[in-house]
Amino acid sequence: MTITKDTNIAELVNLYPKAIEVFTAFGLHCVGCFASAFDTIGEGAQIHGMIDEEIKEMLEEVNVVLNNEKSQDD
Repeated sequence: MTITKDTNIAELVNLYPKAIEVFTAFGLHCVGCFASAFDTIGEGAQIHGMIDEEIKEMLEEVNVVLNNEKSQDD
């Protein structure tokens, strides 16, 4: 699964709790917010004032972390 700005926040963190660490490191603290059930990563990031380059960097990092986690599970 590739994580994009269109990925739903709540669905992602339910499947991959490690994503919370990445989001928190980038200042995206809405993972526990009720709105995360409806918001995508891109929407949540923009609401929290992140610019496109920050969103791109965060998405790259979360994909690396989750791919590493999946590799360790195999």
